[in-house]
Amino acid sequence: MSVRQKVPEDLTARKALALEVIDRLKKEYPDAGCTLDYAHAWQLLVSVRLAAQCTDARVNMIVPKLYEKFPDVNALADAPVEEIEEIVRPCGLGKSKARDISACMRMLRDVYGGNVPNDFNALLKLPGVGRKSANLIMGDVFGKPAIVTDTHCIRLCNRIGLVDHIKEPKKVEMELWKIIPPEEGNDLCHRFVLHGRDICSARTTPHCEHCCLQDICAQRI
Repeated sequence: MSVRQKVPEDLTARKALALEVIDRLKKEYPDAGCTLDYAHAWQLLVSVRLAAQCTDARVNMIVPKLYEKFPDVNALADAPVEEIEEIVRPCGLGKSKARDISACMRMLRDVYGGNVPNDFNALLKLPGVGRKSANLIMGDVFGKPAIVTDTHCIRLCNRIGLVDHIKEPKKVEMELWKIIPPEEGNDLCHRFVLHGRDICSARTTPHCEHCCLQDICAQRI
């Protein structure tokens, strides 16, 4: 039987809830970080594009083959799109992902000297890069305030009551900026991923009985 608690309407109350969620998830997942493997900023750009509608685990299995053949920005920028597609096809949507990766690497080479720009709006101009990807780069690579509204973040924020029936990623992001301290956003989103996989699942009934947030969650299922 579902128990539906009231989502806090007052901004102050939602800020207080957010701080409690942050504190509890820190204790539950003290070493949370990006689940995509990368050694350089451009590699994270590639991986986050491949991760669309694909698991991070599968992406981490595929990218070593890509980097073995094309070890840097210049090599990937010069690579035939068909060869990129052949390698990344197991991640799904191979044609569009390969096209975006190729165009993105060419832009990094031609406009930014092979470097990933340390600017949110500049990142958004790169082919295949949206707000989620740009926030991930800003937070993980450059250590800047970031809120990555992936599917785990959106699902958990609605269930917990940090947002109320908002599913559009940018709208969720804007609401979270109002209540989450800027320095906490990036790590919190990584913890949402871990908590979403371990406890607050989308594919099965959430394991509320094992959840560290069960007494403050707006929706217990």
